[in-house]
Amino acid sequence: MEENLKRLNKFIGETGFCSRREADKIIEEGRVTINGIVPELGTKVSPDDEVRIDGKLIREKNEKPVYLAFNKPVGIECTTNLEVRNNIVDYINYPSRIFPIGRLDKASEGLIFMTNDGDIVNKILRARNNHEKEYTVTLNKLITDRFIEKMGNGIPILDTVTKKCKVEKISSTTFKIILTQGLNRQIRRMTEYLGYDVVALKRIRIINISLDVPVGRFRDLTDAEIKELNELIEPSSKTEEASLPKPEPVVKRRTEFIKRDDPRFKKRGDY
Repeated sequence: MEENLKRLNKFIGETGFCSRREADKIIEEGRVTINGIVPELGTKVSPDDEVRIDGKLIREKNEKPVYLAFNKPVGIECTTNLEVRNNIVDYINYPSRIFPIGRLDKASEGLIFMTNDGDIVNKILRARNNHEKEYTVTLNKLITDRFIEKMGNGIPILDTVTKKCKVEKISSTTFKIILTQGLNRQIRRMTEYLGYDVVALKRIRIINISLDVPVGRFRDLTDAEIKELNELIEPSSKTEEASLPKPEPVVKRRTEFIKRDDPRFKKRGDY
């Protein structure tokens, strides 16, 4: 039974509601209940416990994991904020709560994973600089050999130089690129640096999953795909996690109460 227990902040983080750090904050604020009781930081929960935030159940007991490959259309925002117009959650309208893994620009289309499994989200995001994402990109003018060479060798953007990557010319204005890092609007910034504008950008693969559904449609990942995906991200996610700085231990200050007739009372000047 002990192996099925998880720290509350980890449990909340794996639902996709928020990060573990943010979970600690809302726990401290008393907004979380476990089976109707307000818990302390560090409390552990089991899959059978009922966890609520602000009175709302965040995960059904023993909820079945969902893993979707979705072909996001242009104009859809990769956000779980339902107040945002054209958000991805409302667009898919899945019968249970799911959320995207990572992001894809509003102006871009293509493959994005949707899930209710925060554990795989954490693994993929921790391994974000070690797995491949493949795109096709159409530009506003003719692609030169110099462009392909420079894109592959690294471009200075966002106070860094992009990692070397695989770039292949497909047609006079379209190329394919495989990235192993995820800087903000990376491809668009790289092409803009070389004097080009992106006309169309589509993500066609993430790690071992290739895009194979029409725009606006989704499918369930197969058991074999999920198994392979976990095997591919596990080593790099562990390496990334191990490299993160360890949080400083919380030291509780000891409060000492001194009686008025204690000789130390006057020495402290507590008159």
